[in-house]
Amino acid sequence: MARAAKAKINLSAIEHNFKLAKSLASESKAIAIIKADAYGHGAVAVAKKLEDAADAFGVACIEEALELREAGIIKPVLLLEGFFSPDELPIIAENNFWTALHSEFQVDQIRQAKLSCAINVWPKIDSGMHRLGLPLESAKAIYHELKAMDNVADVVFMSHMACADELDNDMSARQLACFDEAVAGIDADHSFANSPSILSNKKSHRQWIRAGLMMYGASPFEVPQEFAQQLKPAMTFTTEVIALREVAVNETVGYAASFKCDKARMIATIAIGYADGYDRHIGNGSPIIVAGQAAKIAGRVSMDMVTVDVTGLNDVAVGSVVELWGEQLNVVEVANAAATIPYTLFTGVTKRVPREYCE
Repeated sequence: MARAAKAKINLSAIEHNFKLAKSLASESKAIAIIKADAYGHGAVAVAKKLEDAADAFGVACIEEALELREAGIIKPVLLLEGFFSPDELPIIAENNFWTALHSEFQVDQIRQAKLSCAINVWPKIDSGMHRLGLPLESAKAIYHELKAMDNVADVVFMSHMACADELDNDMSARQLACFDEAVAGIDADHSFANSPSILSNKKSHRQWIRAGLMMYGASPFEVPQEFAQQLKPAMTFTTEVIALREVAVNETVGYAASFKCDKARMIATIAIGYADGYDRHIGNGSPIIVAGQAAKIAGRVSMDMVTVDVTGLNDVAVGSVVELWGEQLNVVEVANAAATIPYTLFTGVTKRVPREYCE
């Protein structure tokens, strides 16, 4: 019998979440962000599910985009980091990829390229995040430069919010103001809104939204938020109990003897570990569901196994189903316990864990 760990992916939940994003920005076109293998959910499967609903897809790099084309996906694909070398430009043109531009180098390479057709470009303006982006003051000059090139078709200005997941932070408003000043008078579409902005900041929606984390059913906020509460979890990560033992009072469990029994406790060993993507920082007391009941991690996560305190739970046996996160346990709770974020947990689920798709 195969090892029990698996990630069940509910494609209908992803569709629901994407349609929620579209309903909140009903006048905008919507890009489904499926970089990093759709945040660990499977880029090809997600793209096939959303191809009718999405206006385009967003990925990090050309390799991810080509995987979609090889699978028969025909919608436009935006390269969010742009191209890394000029030899990618003919491939971009041939495959109807769109490319972000964040540097003068990229602008120069487009000017010099020999392409089969003009391409859509998305110059990225640095509105305050200071990670990637063209200077605010260069926006107008860059636009006119691009529009004069035979190699350029449409131009969409984009930027990225640094603090959109912090509802009481005014940086988003300041970034929007800087962006608007930079592109004032330019006849081009804008794209600003990521998941937290889609959910909470209508002023950011503009002509194009970019739905990422919210598609996969996780809230980007640390506090409850009206629309985030309507999201449906898309990944249910499960395994099974493979052993049970009673551990006496004052005995310890796991590496570094980090869990000490304050009384006799029933300890379940489950088949999951950090080699599967169950983060090692998910420590003592972190939440988990065993046989449909709330339990807590006891001891350290090791490479292939985790120990869980199931004292007082009913009907726990070898073979009992364990939910690591999903329909019964929100991934945000697990991320908080590990002092990390849902993005890290989703993208960290390794290839050793099979994905099973359902509607």
